[in-house]
Amino acid sequence: MESPRPDSDTRSLGVGVDARVRERVPGYVLGLIAVPDVGVVADAPQVTDRLTAAEDALHSAGLSKADVSALPSISAWRDAYREMDVNPNRFPCAAESVLRRVAKGDRLPRINSLVDLCNAVSLESRLPVASCDVGGIEAELVVRPADGSEVYLPLGAPDAPEHPEPGEVVYADDQGRAHSRRWNWRQGDLVKSGLGRRRLLLTVESVHEGGRAEVERTLGQLTEALTGLGAAPQPPRILDGATSRVELFGTLSAAPVR
Repeated sequence: MESPRPDSDTRSLGVGVDARVRERVPGYVLGLIAVPDVGVVADAPQVTDRLTAAEDALHSAGLSKADVSALPSISAWRDAYREMDVNPNRFPCAAESVLRRVAKGDRLPRINSLVDLCNAVSLESRLPVASCDVGGIEAELVVRPADGSEVYLPLGAPDAPEHPEPGEVVYADDQGRAHSRRWNWRQGDLVKSGLGRRRLLLTVESVHEGGRAEVERTLGQLTEALTGLGAAPQPPRILDGATSRVELFGTLSAAPVR
């Protein structure tokens, strides 16, 4: 079922990374693309073909579960999770989850044009890539340790709210809501990218050495793909050790990534 969106939404959204996350995982890089308005459809042939090609390439690579865990970008995420007191064997990062599933011969479920695009690019880049509907987030979204009071609505089960564990890294807004669990292990129901006109924030994350260059390259690929889907994404932004917060959508506070 499609959800209509206003023709114009000029509210700004501040996105930041808490210093406590940076202190424990100094190599964390968060790439961002604000998409003020895009029509999300059930199927876009170019995206479906791209996801199938990414799956085929991974099937051909013959990677084992151990091989996936040893990939530089994934191994670094496992270390980051341990640093934040999360067991990566039980809670693998988003990129490791999709890579493992496809590496063993499976195919990913086809959800919609934006979710499928993010899955395809994640398989290609070996980085966590996500699409978040931020139409219901008013002012702030921060990657920070939870205090345990935040409310998280599980994807597909919004009537069964949870509370993150204190210290767990989450994407949190200024209304006391968490929109992820264990960093990027699970996305919340409130920010899922459904069909219809959407105000989206795409994220690309890395924690490994040299990750910023790979995040930049992946942001460029996403921007090109989004344009091909008829969207008008804003220039990518990156949060790293030098930049901890940016304003997106209504106001641009940082220079475009070049």
